[in-house]
Amino acid sequence: MPDWGEGLLAAGGAPVTVPRDPAREAARDELLDAEYHKHDPSVLKRITDWFYDHIARALDSISGGGATGTTGLVLFLIVAVLIGAALWWRLGAPRRAARTVQDVYGTDGPRSADQYRADAAAHAAAGRWTEAVREQMRALVRALEERTLLDTRPGRTADEAAAEAGRALPEHAAALAAAARTFDDIAYGERTADQAAYRLLHELDRTLERTRPVLTPDAAGAPGSASTPAPAPAPVSTPGGAA
Repeated sequence: MPDWGEGLLAAGGAPVTVPRDPAREAARDELLDAEYHKHDPSVLKRITDWFYDHIARALDSISGGGATGTTGLVLFLIVAVLIGAALWWRLGAPRRAARTVQDVYGTDGPRSADQYRADAAAHAAAGRWTEAVREQMRALVRALEERTLLDTRPGRTADEAAAEAGRALPEHAAALAAAARTFDDIAYGERTADQAAYRLLHELDRTLERTRPVLTPDAAGAPGSASTPAPAPAPVSTPGGAA
């Protein structure tokens, strides 16, 4: 059997005698030249075209009847779930554009610190950490109000309570601010509560009970602060030099 190229003539008239395999290799190497592929679609374009093609086939199948329509619908739902999972992985969980900051006590109004503590302990014992964190933070704030380190003011947020209490308890100001952030994140659903979050608030509440406030000059007369005593009146002289 003659080799590929036998009977052919080169450009100058000489016969072409390249064997079959070398000729195939030469042709393949030539076709691999990037110059031949500069107008080929990119990998991303090919993947996109493949994806849209399958979506179109699925939609066409849905419009059909019988088993074909059912199969197409299932395929479409699977693809939709995969797209959603990819977006979730790439962009993360959707966040609220804004949130309404509410009174630390919610709509029910304040109760005693001991009542809040009892409710928090009951929720913690049942593993309801979100409720335990909420009630424990309310117990902490209410205890500060009962000690008059905070005035009892409706509408106060956890952040405001932490900032105000931090001025009277400066060594715990950072811990109070962190507790308020934890409460906000959990109360508004942006963070999952756990035992560690509850224990931090519980321990902070117990620590604050044993901490004496720091009285500063600008806090004189404020709730929980001691006013500077007025100087004793000077003795009034009477006739004859008697005091």
